[in-house]
Amino acid sequence: MKPTRLSPVLGTVGAALGTFFAAFSTHDYALHLDRQLHGTHCSFVPGLLETAGGDNACTAAMYSPYSALFRRALWGGIPIALVGLGAFAFFLVASVALLASPRSVSRRVWQAYGLAALTPALASLVMFVISLLKVHAFCKLCMGMYVGSLLLAAGGVVALLRIVKPAARGEIVQDPFIHDDPRHAQNPRPAHPGQSTIPMMPAVAQAGVPYRPAPGPLAHAMPLGSWLGPLVFFGVLGLFVLLPVAVYAASMPDYRTKIVSCGTIPQPTDKKGALMKLTTLHPKRPALLFVDPLCPTCKAFHERLEGEGIFEQLDVQVAIFPLDSECNWMLDRSLHPGACELAKAFLCSGEKAREFLEWSYDNQSELEPAGKAGKDALRGKIRQRFVGLEACMDSKDTKQRLDRVLQFAVANKVAVSTPQMFLGPQRVCDEDTDLGMAYTMKQIAPEVFSQ
Repeated sequence: MKPTRLSPVLGTVGAALGTFFAAFSTHDYALHLDRQLHGTHCSFVPGLLETAGGDNACTAAMYSPYSALFRRALWGGIPIALVGLGAFAFFLVASVALLASPRSVSRRVWQAYGLAALTPALASLVMFVISLLKVHAFCKLCMGMYVGSLLLAAGGVVALLRIVKPAARGEIVQDPFIHDDPRHAQNPRPAHPGQSTIPMMPAVAQAGVPYRPAPGPLAHAMPLGSWLGPLVFFGVLGLFVLLPVAVYAASMPDYRTKIVSCGTIPQPTDKKGALMKLTTLHPKRPALLFVDPLCPTCKAFHERLEGEGIFEQLDVQVAIFPLDSECNWMLDRSLHPGACELAKAFLCSGEKAREFLEWSYDNQSELEPAGKAGKDALRGKIRQRFVGLEACMDSKDTKQRLDRVLQFAVANKVAVSTPQMFLGPQRVCDEDTDLGMAYTMKQIAPEVFSQ
């Protein structure tokens, strides 16, 4: 393989990888448009392995606020993977075309290809940083797209070095698929049939100028070309990206009637002091949350509310709802052992209620095994972070208050599950607390997005 073929070859391989992984990621995202839970492909060989249910890095990335655009305007928004799919598909076609017929392409089109090929890598860099700092997980499908974009960018760099750099030095830009042949020095070809061969090499050598063959069968000056070529190039790239997005957006179902179909709470007002109020910066809309401090779904829901900038705009009250049979008489077995101890500590935390709840979420990986180990182990974890809560936790008043929370749930016929959210009396459907949350909030509580 000649060195200069490296650019379109790298572009073809990188774009093919990106298209492959972006297609599976888009497919997984689109499955969730029925507002149900589905597994996700989270493997370097998607298609050969089945989708994985439950928690995994790809599911975490999908449910994060960073996986889609226009979430407030469309339920679930436009998945970024779909934008990547359109871009990678274009670069796959463009790279194959350049590899197949390089001599028909002008210098300016090669320059456009080289510059455009860098953009997926820049987008991947941004998403990598977000995965590292915000999501704290690396989806394998995303990593496949990262690798594809890096290979594509490498092809773009090679194209720019071969085309842009020589032109900047004022040199003749050779056809990137034809090289100087040193044999040309000893056996120069005649310019026209019948014309005698002119021994140019001695004259060039005497002048002290490095030999460079004239344009001919073995060396060909690449045409500069007009600006129309790059304009068409970027126009087609835009078409590849925007057309799938437009089709996706046009095919979205109308969810406006569904998001208000999950009922209301009969008695949203707490008259017995069972609920805890959390401090937020700009409370604009009353919100009631039923959560369990050891519930992973509650943690993810809380992070989505914060990530979308919604939580600080809510006037939040929490009905602490431990799914632990030690204190929850609605259960015959504990789903989250130790949740009762944390619930009592939460009720005793006073003005630090939000801090305690978020600490519980952030340290679930340590608190869950401590809860299974027994009360003493869990209280030791609490004591390390919050001093002076044990006397309150053991008091009769705290136990009665926790019981009143459960009675409040029964009086309002609340299902024994967490998380649950009510905006005023309106219950937010469980199906709208993940991908469709921003859209749902924009529809039923638009004030939470106002500045």
